[in-house]
Amino acid sequence: MMAMDLTSISDPSFLKDLSNDELEALATDIRKFLINELSATGGHIGPNLGVVELTIALHRAFDSPKDKILWDVGHQAYVHKILTGRACDFATLRQFKGLCGFPKRIESEHDVWETGHSSTSLSAAMGMAAARDIKRMNNYVVPVIGDGALTGGMALEALNHIGSEKTDMTVILNDNEMSIAPNVGALHNVLGRLRTAGKYNKAKDELELLLKKVPAVGGKLAATAERVKDSLKYLLVSGVFFEELGFTYLGPVDGHSFEDLESTLNYAKKMDGPVLVHVITKKGKGFRPAEEDKVGTWHGTGPYKLETGALIKSPAAGPAWSALISETVRKVARTDRRVAAITPAMPVGSKLEGFASEFPDRMFDVGIAEQHAATMAAGMAAEGMKPFLAIYSTFLQRAYDQMLHDISRQNLNVFVGIDRAGLVGADGETHQGVFDIAFLRSMPNFTIMMPKDENEGQHMVRTAISYDSGPIALRYPRGNGIGVPMDEELREIPIGSWEILKEGKDAAIVTFGTTIPMAFAAAERLAEKGIDAEIVNARFIKPFDEEMLISLLDRNIPIMTVEEAVLAGGFGSGVLEFAHDHGYHHSVIGRMGIPDHFIEHGNVGELLKEIGMTDENLAVRVEELVGLSREERTKVL
Repeated sequence: MMAMDLTSISDPSFLKDLSNDELEALATDIRKFLINELSATGGHIGPNLGVVELTIALHRAFDSPKDKILWDVGHQAYVHKILTGRACDFATLRQFKGLCGFPKRIESEHDVWETGHSSTSLSAAMGMAAARDIKRMNNYVVPVIGDGALTGGMALEALNHIGSEKTDMTVILNDNEMSIAPNVGALHNVLGRLRTAGKYNKAKDELELLLKKVPAVGGKLAATAERVKDSLKYLLVSGVFFEELGFTYLGPVDGHSFEDLESTLNYAKKMDGPVLVHVITKKGKGFRPAEEDKVGTWHGTGPYKLETGALIKSPAAGPAWSALISETVRKVARTDRRVAAITPAMPVGSKLEGFASEFPDRMFDVGIAEQHAATMAAGMAAEGMKPFLAIYSTFLQRAYDQMLHDISRQNLNVFVGIDRAGLVGADGETHQGVFDIAFLRSMPNFTIMMPKDENEGQHMVRTAISYDSGPIALRYPRGNGIGVPMDEELREIPIGSWEILKEGKDAAIVTFGTTIPMAFAAAERLAEKGIDAEIVNARFIKPFDEEMLISLLDRNIPIMTVEEAVLAGGFGSGVLEFAHDHGYHHSVIGRMGIPDHFIEHGNVGELLKEIGMTDENLAVRVEELVGLSREERTKVL
């Protein structure tokens, strides 16, 4: 059978006319296409290879976009994109101005819900189903959620509501025993028992048939039969979790068998109320390196070699930031038994495997449960521990209330490691780590810092663990350090202290972290125009180095703040507030940072250029401020 030209697909309607053999051939073609295309662009290969048959079966059984198929997290929607006419765009996947790696409403009418974070699909599906019922429509609503995402509290809240309302909906539980890292928790263990229980629904039906053959003489025997049925139901499957929540449970179903998927989905469509179809899939199916991955390496990757599966990595000058911070925490933990580590399902991404192997009793992977992770850290701190909460900036947003109510308000000694702070690139707007400064800076008691390089980063770990006056957050970017020499001995950095990296008399560029090299490059451009710019490493975003900031304001030179974070409520806003509150009403202060809109996917350099955050533009902005400052002085004179 000839391979199908996937780029000729315009919509999924053609699937309804294919035989099982043709469906199998299509699945093979899609896997080959994904393996080939992603070798050049990178992407979430493991999740997508695992849902090829499931995605085909869903689009065959339902009529998208009339029927609403929602992809939880969305990193497994590549097959969906191929079947809805976007195969021709895959060379641009996750590239600047190219195809998004997650569902995107403006890309296609078939992308009915945008995701990038987990556990949102069921709540959204409940909203869509409620709207359908109010409008008296008759379409299906089909959220697809993974076993990892199901551990998120929001998903459980939605399950409870859907079940109690008896809302018509078909929930697809895609169970591959993995999220990014191996799943943890009691609910994961329930799913494990369901996997080994076989065809639960078939066994239940056979049990009911058997009980009906028992002569029911009077109400007493009938009631006894019902109790026996209920007891045997609990023996068949420990917990019967989903049926107790009000769902009809179907499964487990082989997620790579078109025959099983088709019969089960058609059965589910005929049922009233909420149905949960438990589908067992193999993450990475069809590509040996991804199939054999047990730690999440092939969940999402950069480019790789087709022949061997070896990842293609750019040469790095310094250590990976995540590894540097986590390994320094591990080093300090050897002499400080207060130190423990907590992560919401990111032990691999945050490079905590070493800590876990050395201190298994002090390492806690709580699953996709950021709110729980934050409040658990607060509880540990309340008992005198020093928890290191390793969490990506984009996921920290999900624990806003816990950071405020449970950690900040009680002034507890939690050390928050904000991984992937700043622009992250290919994952795009759902993952850019640019909001944490704005929402943490407004919280009383919080200290926020970011290092200029990896050597300062390791000293900030020492500083954070030694700090016992409240919560402290250390921001660090995605990627690697710049390759500076590393001190042997760790030392504490005075809280709230800035440092002058380059002296200058005409203007000051006040910045921190990843934008310091930009400041130096801009200073060189300014020097060519006779402007001598000072560069300040504002490594403590909160509290400020008030003495140094007042000194800058007293000198009456223009100040330009630069941050790879949102301007609204960010570091630069804080400098303006400080100047206002201290009576510096005529100071010339400019700000450079992330504008008030979401930043899409692409190479970080390309994204920075698009929003005007370059050394060239910084030099122009500072030059303008210097000119404005001189005009103001002339007016005063």
